[in-house]
Amino acid sequence: MIERYSRKEIKNIWEDYNRYTIWLDIELAAAEAMEKFRIIPKGVVKKVKSKARIDPKRISQIEEKVKHDIIAFLTSITEKAGVEARYLHKGMTSSDVLDTCFNIQLRKSGEILLKDINILLQAIKKQAVKHKYTLCIGRSHGIHAEPITFGLKMLTFYQEFLRNKKRLENSIEEVSTCAISGAVGTFANIDPRVESYVARKLKLNVEPVSTQVIPRDRHAQFFSTLGIIASSIERFAVEIRHLQRTEVLEVEEFFEKNQKGSSAMPHKKNPILSENLTGLARLIRSSVIPALENVALWHERDISHSAVERNIGPDTTIALDFAIHRLSNVVKNLNVYPKNMKKNLDITNGIFFSQRVLLELTNVGFTREQSYKIVQKNALQAWKENSSFYNKIISDKKITNKIPVNKLKKLFDFSYHTKKINIIFKRSLKN
Repeated sequence: MIERYSRKEIKNIWEDYNRYTIWLDIELAAAEAMEKFRIIPKGVVKKVKSKARIDPKRISQIEEKVKHDIIAFLTSITEKAGVEARYLHKGMTSSDVLDTCFNIQLRKSGEILLKDINILLQAIKKQAVKHKYTLCIGRSHGIHAEPITFGLKMLTFYQEFLRNKKRLENSIEEVSTCAISGAVGTFANIDPRVESYVARKLKLNVEPVSTQVIPRDRHAQFFSTLGIIASSIERFAVEIRHLQRTEVLEVEEFFEKNQKGSSAMPHKKNPILSENLTGLARLIRSSVIPALENVALWHERDISHSAVERNIGPDTTIALDFAIHRLSNVVKNLNVYPKNMKKNLDITNGIFFSQRVLLELTNVGFTREQSYKIVQKNALQAWKENSSFYNKIISDKKITNKIPVNKLKKLFDFSYHTKKINIIFKRSLKN
């Protein structure tokens, strides 16, 4: 991932030095187990650990010649650690190290993403509670529907990211497995107890059946989850972008003192952060199909998944970390304009009360079809003429012959649409 969208903590997980450090941790943990079970001589781990040095540049030089990353790594360690290093990797295969390392990197990245989501959840919750009863128009198909509150709108995103948190927790657990089972996964040259020891030491679960690789359906779930989270980010970003349009302007991204919106038009304040999030979401989701296609490897293994994972592992987790962090800042600093929300509510002169009138007409004896026809006629006329829907209703004899005006007036009450908001909040925030 390019520097522009990389944050240090998660980026460091994918740096070469850290990857090689994890490789060495895996090799030393396996060697510890082999010492414990008297498969290799005592003292090997202590000697190797004291002398071994990670040198990414040297590993790269060796790999240029041998065309194999694990062999290059082991050769580099042997150059520093000496003859005892011959006991490293005993009975193991490259995928034992590569796959276990990859899962550790995914787990660590996932844990950072969980922290990001928790910060975002707090920001959304704060806005939801603050605007619990801030009236705004609800829209379906982009068209005014019935009143809701801005807090309720925020609450939908809060619940969605709670679900995303749970999905990610499940996916981290799914991918946190370890395989130290040797070529084609039969343990022919390595004791299964070594695998169990390494798994415990590295806080992973044993992979029950690993062939020569850890099954990629686990990784497909992990990256699919990241794709879902990205889609939730985009849904939020698109909502902000729509609500910031000049003719709507119910919310607005924060605009810093010295910020410039356009090279040509000094008046512009564009929703660039939300637009950027939409773009990042597309990028993150692009990893899902390759991750799914990685599931279908040949027989006990091939390496068609390798190039894919070298890219989507760091790029997708780093991009999502950046995106969640950016969204949190957008939500925290969001400018909310209740007066504009009220102004937009009034644009249609109350026609959004149409359902209340419809239901009341059915209560006094009209069929639903009759009620719908009467109300629709008055609503469309009010909308076309830019006149009061209430005045149209109280002027319609078919209606007033059945319902007194003072009762009709009560149907045009905003509090009717907010009376259950507290119930929704209570059940949504109970945890």
